[in-house]
Amino acid sequence: MLKPTLLLSLLLTGMAVSGQKKQTVQPYFPPPDSWERKTPRELGLNTDRINEAIALAKAAESKNPRSMEVNHYQTFGKEPFGEGIGPFADRGDATGIIIYKGYIVATWGEPLRCDMTHSVTKSFLSATVGLAVDQGLIRNVHDTVADYVPPVELFTPGQAGRSADLIGQPQLLQPFATAHNRTITWDHLLRQVSDWEGTLWGKPEWADRPDPDASKWRRQRNAPGTVYEYNDVRVNLLALAATGVWRRPLPQVLKQYIMDPIGASNTWRWTGYRNAWIVLDGQPVQSVSGGGHWGGGMFINAYDMARFGWLTLNRGKWNGKQLLSEQWVQQSLTPTPVKPDYGYMNWFLNTGKKLLPSAPESAFMHVGNGNNIIYVDPEHQVVAVIRWIDGKSQDGVIGKILEAMK
Repeated sequence: MLKPTLLLSLLLTGMAVSGQKKQTVQPYFPPPDSWERKTPRELGLNTDRINEAIALAKAAESKNPRSMEVNHYQTFGKEPFGEGIGPFADRGDATGIIIYKGYIVATWGEPLRCDMTHSVTKSFLSATVGLAVDQGLIRNVHDTVADYVPPVELFTPGQAGRSADLIGQPQLLQPFATAHNRTITWDHLLRQVSDWEGTLWGKPEWADRPDPDASKWRRQRNAPGTVYEYNDVRVNLLALAATGVWRRPLPQVLKQYIMDPIGASNTWRWTGYRNAWIVLDGQPVQSVSGGGHWGGGMFINAYDMARFGWLTLNRGKWNGKQLLSEQWVQQSLTPTPVKPDYGYMNWFLNTGKKLLPSAPESAFMHVGNGNNIIYVDPEHQVVAVIRWIDGKSQDGVIGKILEAMK
């Protein structure tokens, strides 16, 4: 028979252990201007596999020119109306960051360098639309966009008068005036299934990744929602519409509600095209682009990309504050019916593990040309930023990272 004192001691110990089991480990969120690092070994990871992942990422560096302008004219610049109209910059070395449970476990390359991130910009754009929905500026994503967009005055300094050949021509931009365009919803634009028709900033929608058959460049429209087409003209249209809803430049919105709260640096810049200026409430405002197609888009370092990835892994919450509603994140992760591996731009889903066979189906990526990727894996509590990698090697690098956790 146990003595009373010993029995009491055992009971108290059991209660303490039970209490410890009920405690949950809070995720780590890095404060501004710093980010705690831990070695892979400290977090129970296999250091050799992490090193192999880094070596593979470096060896698989993109073979495309480091000059983004030269690269443009070797690719998109060959399209009709393909001339660049936004800023380009030379890129740096193959670069990356691996985050595990919120901590940095590895970096390589030039993670502080602000490079173009191309279509990862689209995920920042869709976030500003999500903020507008969360704040009630957009009532429902299934509303038609036309109801929110009045005629737009272009900012044309030095053109106070109009020459005779322009008299009678439209003076305002009305991007949703056609019968087809009036049926397009916010959800259609976010999922790239709108089939919007028209020209914006000097770029016809048919000229972006045009069909090899020129007879199909001007064709009968598909009903919104029935056909997926990755199209930067329509992405830039979404940016214009969101700018009008916010009545302010989108970079200011992103900075106030997302980037500053997650502790991002003050070095990122979101740019547009040199001809994409409008008059808004009496002020000239640039409507930014949704990527680097024709130049522009987000110039950002890898640490700031990782912070955004950690925000999306935590379903829009940062250190106890819900910056983007969980409902919006869920919508962003909902497959598009005609493109099941695509959510809201630019959330690429691992549906059927087709995108990344080595990763769980619950993983997703924010993807941009280059390639620039933010890999987000809630199941393993991993975020990995991998920049300037050949697309065929992405899965191999991710696979090595995940092997380090076995």
